[in-house]
Amino acid sequence: DGGTDIGAALVDADLMVVDDGAGGTNRKATMARLATYIGTKVGGGMEFIASSGAISDGTASVAFTGFDASKYDSYKFYFLNVVPATDNVTLLGRVSVNGGGAYDSTSGNYRTTGNQSGILISNAMGGATGDTTGVSGEMTSFNPASTSGFRIFTVLTGFETPTTTNIDDVGDAQGYIGNEGTAINAIKFEMDSGNIESGEITMFGIVNS
Repeated sequence: DGGTDIGAALVDADLMVVDDGAGGTNRKATMARLATYIGTKVGGGMEFIASSGAISDGTASVAFTGFDASKYDSYKFYFLNVVPATDNVTLLGRVSVNGGGAYDSTSGNYRTTGNQSGILISNAMGGATGDTTGVSGEMTSFNPASTSGFRIFTVLTGFETPTTTNIDDVGDAQGYIGNEGTAINAIKFEMDSGNIESGEITMFGIVNS
């Protein structure tokens, strides 16, 4: 009767009652359907897709496979205090064209000021001496479903250096030229050496306008 709160956060499967406007008929609709409808009307809005949650010490990589060209034009990834387990390592993003079956780590397939074996999220940063800042910031993936030319990424991050007294940054436009003609449909983030100690990475989609 609408008089009692559900007592929990809304989830995709929750139902609401909608008057469909055709003779006053009431019908049920899920919250997921409402979210999709609002996204198509707003256009260009940002939708949450997935999160790593709190990354456990010793995690080798964090992967995201929620790419959907029918819903999203581009994607944003947010990094929150992603700390490596060792000093002087770099966080990289490596893409997949087969839904995560394999990730491209070929040097030269990623282009920026120098050839890389992945998208540069940080440079050498601190982690082994009690550093807790790690790297924070964002990466945008523009139209990864494109089947021609470079797939473009922009990265804006700051990170703690191994000395624990300085902050460095990455502010680059970068491109992926490997597997030209094939859409990117998954990505994973990992250190160029060793594991991740802690932090969180979150993926959002930019809804088709």
